[in-house]
Amino acid sequence: MNRLTLSERANVIGCLVEGNSIRAASRITGAAKNTIVGLLVRVGEGCAAYQDQAIRGLHTRRVQCDEIWSFCYAKQKNLPPERQGEFGYGDVSTWTGIDAETKLVLSFMIGNRDTDSAKTFIDDLAGRLANRVQLTTDGHYAYLEAVEGTFGSEIDYAMLQKLYGASDEGQRRYSPAKCIGTNTQVVQGIPDPAHISTSFVERQNLTMRETAGKPRNRESRSHSQPESRDGGALRSHLAEDPRRPNGTAPHRLEFSHSLAS
Repeated sequence: MNRLTLSERANVIGCLVEGNSIRAASRITGAAKNTIVGLLVRVGEGCAAYQDQAIRGLHTRRVQCDEIWSFCYAKQKNLPPERQGEFGYGDVSTWTGIDAETKLVLSFMIGNRDTDSAKTFIDDLAGRLANRVQLTTDGHYAYLEAVEGTFGSEIDYAMLQKLYGASDEGQRRYSPAKCIGTNTQVVQGIPDPAHISTSFVERQNLTMRETAGKPRNRESRSHSQPESRDGGALRSHLAEDPRRPNGTAPHRLEFSHSLAS
């Protein structure tokens, strides 16, 4: 069986992490599309295993969490009856938690936008922290039970809910209307009001929309993809090394060689 050399795998991954599509990477490198898909899934699994081991015992002070919508196979309204309620088909959410100072992604998970997924995500996040932190999330109700059940009183937690004005276009728009203000709610502890924000994690989610799968764009014309391929793209995109200064990843082309090996 023909196998790509290490250099060829690095070239393929370099194309993918720089934002090229699978078909574009195939044209540039000459590798078959199915070969690239298989490599992407394996690289994603390797990234997830490394980060699960390396991102532990972090002395973080401020954490921001958010969730971002996506879909696999088809959008929820277009699912056939036999796929209704089956994970990996229809609407899914990517949960992310980021260090507000270093911008290191501490934890991420693909799941549903419900209380069970919120509990799993917050439990994983808490297991990576070595001290008490200040946590800010949006107003999603699922965080309340999840944070209380995991951290109890050992956290400074606040919710930040954005307020939007009415849109002249009404329900025809997918995007929210203009933000006219915010509503802050202190849930637990004494969070610093100056650092109650979700701006950094929302900016990270914007980058994710643009580079780690177009199905995260609500108005995208992109085709859907299986959860395994979507997860591989996400894990490769979020791969970072906490041992580097400020927890940042090296240049993506440099990083592709370490991923390939």
